[in-house]
Amino acid sequence: MKIETTPREDHQVTLTVEIENDVMEGAKRRSARQIAKRGKIAGFRPGKAPYDVIRRQYGDEAILEGAIDILLDEVYPKALEESKLEPAAAGSLEKMESLDPPVFTFLIPLKPEVDLGDYRKIRKAYKWKKPKKKEVDVKLEELQRMHATTVTVERPVEESDYVMTAVKGQKQDAADGDEPVWDRESHAVFIAPEERENEEPFTGFGKQLIGLSPDETKSISHTFADDVEDEALRGATVNFEVTIKTIRGTEFPELNDEFAKSVGAGETLAELREVLEKNLEQESRSEYDDEYFSEVIEKIKAKASIKYPPQVLDRETEYVLSDIKQRLAQQGMEFETYLKMQSTDLEKFTEEEARPVAQKRLERGLIFDEIARLEDIEVEEKDLESEFNRTLMDLAAQGYDLNNVKGGERAQREIANNIAMQSATQIVTRRTLDRLKEIATGELAKAEKAVEEADKAEAPEGAEEPKKKTTKAPAKKKAAKATKEEKPKKAPAKKKAAKATEKEKPVKKKTTKKAAPKKDAKAVEETEEK
Repeated sequence: MKIETTPREDHQVTLTVEIENDVMEGAKRRSARQIAKRGKIAGFRPGKAPYDVIRRQYGDEAILEGAIDILLDEVYPKALEESKLEPAAAGSLEKMESLDPPVFTFLIPLKPEVDLGDYRKIRKAYKWKKPKKKEVDVKLEELQRMHATTVTVERPVEESDYVMTAVKGQKQDAADGDEPVWDRESHAVFIAPEERENEEPFTGFGKQLIGLSPDETKSISHTFADDVEDEALRGATVNFEVTIKTIRGTEFPELNDEFAKSVGAGETLAELREVLEKNLEQESRSEYDDEYFSEVIEKIKAKASIKYPPQVLDRETEYVLSDIKQRLAQQGMEFETYLKMQSTDLEKFTEEEARPVAQKRLERGLIFDEIARLEDIEVEEKDLESEFNRTLMDLAAQGYDLNNVKGGERAQREIANNIAMQSATQIVTRRTLDRLKEIATGELAKAEKAVEEADKAEAPEGAEEPKKKTTKAPAKKKAAKATKEEKPKKAPAKKKAAKATEKEKPVKKKTTKKAAPKKDAKAVEETEEK
């Protein structure tokens, strides 16, 4: 078998494989036997008819197609092994150069390659600040408003009141007998502290009612903008007559220990404040970290070299589209309906919206994975077990019982494995982000320098200077155990480029060469999940 590889600019390789004629002849005879076993030939038992009889019955084309299928199963994995290529997905049979001798041409998408350069020199200060007491007070007030009640009151209108009004509006230049442009006998108004764009009949209407008492009437004049939705009101000045019918005031619960108990976040107001402060800190830190690490990764990306074949981006684009469809389904909307609302079609949406998101997500993921590899981020079994148990406890607190799922032990094992994979991913993600922060803030460099200086100081006089510590050699991540008996597969949360294994069969494409045409091209799915 002769093998020739030709690199392409799109991170793929053209693999040309020439095999001996006798190998093809043997494959044709095996193909004929398989055909004979599936069919019926008069006078012969299944699979026992002579080769020439099978040729006459089914034709050379059918035999050749079966022979090519047989050779693909055998030649492709062997060619990959001998060429030492690392595919990112199943290759495809592009064409057959000739039949004498048999020459196959495959297109192989290569595994993504990431060169981060000197990423340890990237610097960005970490400046997150703990939320101030005022922000906690605001959260407490929001919680207080959520538990407020309303009662009918006999006093003038105030902010946060709910007011029922009768409103009639007539254009300033209207003639006698013209119908009013606004006429509602019962129009509910919330007197919001802040301005609301969707307020009716116009923004700021509620504020004009403050100070009015029940049964009191007020005249209000308003000139509408030229671009309002109602064409009849565009540019018009309208005189409104507003009568207050009822006022429902908002009664806020007193901020005390009883309120804290009713909310269910502690026994005392102090404990409630602690909970709110903790939640606020988590939200604030999470928002800051998202922005911080995005900027750090973008800095690394600017100096990195990232190569991947188009198939990997296509796959990531499919993941993005799938995510969008799931989110829309959760909101009760079909994807096709969403496309119509956006005045677009699938092809345009994919190219303009989904693919750019997929490219950004893919490249960031590749950078993140490479940092984890270079920094030798691993998952210890004890840490995985702890994370796994913590996740189970959280699920139990939500009323989920792993021992009471449909599907029996098999379903339980699958769920346990999924939880273990997610747990492993969470640990790796946290540790990688921590290391990235140490690098960007310069803490890692300072720590390594301190160790160097300590080693020098402890070294005996005249001893050889200790060598500088460098980045750890790349190491494979340990396969964390899902249970004591099983190892989890790769975490589904991290979508890595799938590898094509030796047993994969390449996708066959139709050829325009003189070789016999193939009626049904067989596509083989990638063997590794993303």
